[in-house]
Amino acid sequence: MSLASDRAKPNAAGKPTLYKRIRLDIETRILTGEWPPGHRIPFEHQLMARYRCSRMTVNKALSELAQADLIERRRRAGSFVRRPQHMSAVLKIADIRAEITALGRAYGYQLIDCRRRTATSADRARLGVGTAGKVIAIACRHSADDVPFAVEDRLIDLSTVPEAANADFAREPPGSWLLHHVPWTEAEHTISAVVADDRTAKALAIAVGAPCLVIDRYTWRSARTVTAVRLHYPGETHRLVARDRKSVV
Repeated sequence: MSLASDRAKPNAAGKPTLYKRIRLDIETRILTGEWPPGHRIPFEHQLMARYRCSRMTVNKALSELAQADLIERRRRAGSFVRRPQHMSAVLKIADIRAEITALGRAYGYQLIDCRRRTATSADRARLGVGTAGKVIAIACRHSADDVPFAVEDRLIDLSTVPEAANADFAREPPGSWLLHHVPWTEAEHTISAVVADDRTAKALAIAVGAPCLVIDRYTWRSARTVTAVRLHYPGETHRLVARDRKSVV
């Protein structure tokens, strides 16, 4: 799976184009639950009046929402918030550094926090382990051309990966280090959409309440947990693309 940048081009005043704003307004109402599954989206003529724009502009915003599986457009009936679809897929999440470089953008990395500690009950639940061993808890931020690209919250189980205790995560991102040093046998991905809380909004330089794409990934080696990671991406600037090929840590 790859995460491709889809940043809206600003107009002369430095603001997103109108159809992007319409799309974001509707998307935010859906992701916050204000408009639940089955809710009817205002008719095109109502949106035209609200935003003082053409039918073409409204149609473009609704088309993108439909392509993102957030709404369902029914002929002569209108548009409705789509009910969640449950899917199972083999996904690849590329090394974020390689992902950004492949986009032709300059990669940046900032270690926010890195602590070695005895696993808390919350850590054990997240890693799916029963014993209170040692873990490394890491928070970091990835950027592309000095713009926040993703924030990462990761746990590494030191009972499975003891060599991680000597890794320099201030210099090398944990995902990149794991990819090059730790073999794995099984991985699980969960993909969801949330709205940014204060902490996430600050880290990604987005507004509180803005939509985010969240990926939770768990990796094992011979039934032993290697790592659990949660990645937040700005929802307005990323889209999900799944490919059937080998995953990475």
